[in-house]
Amino acid sequence: QVQLVESGGGLVQAGGSLRLSCVASGSLLSINTMGWYRQTPGKQRELVATETSGGRTNYADSVKDRFTISRDNAKNTVYLQIDSLKPEDAAVYYCLYSTYRDFWGQGTQVTVSS
Repeated sequence: QVQLVESGGGLVQAGGSLRLSCVASGSLLSINTMGWYRQTPGKQRELVATETSGGRTNYADSVKDRFTISRDNAKNTVYLQIDSLKPEDAAVYYCLYSTYRDFWGQGTQVTVSS
């Protein structure tokens, strides 16, 4: 099993910045993908960004110019730097750890005030 603990969500004004963190623990494997998805009420969970343990990144088109994903493999941590926040970025952000199966965090709320 893998446990994921997210932090860093909150209320931010439009145009502002936020940094999300997610720490993984448990039965971790050296080859994995970590990343972030987000979900709003009534909608499916959608990809935000992922990064493999080898450093390959993947971004949703809607965020690639404003969000930056990074990892600290020594700390089993993935980060999401969010800049130039828009009201449509408001969502619950979920951390993903993917190996032989997907593990999800409990989610952290990001609220954007206009």
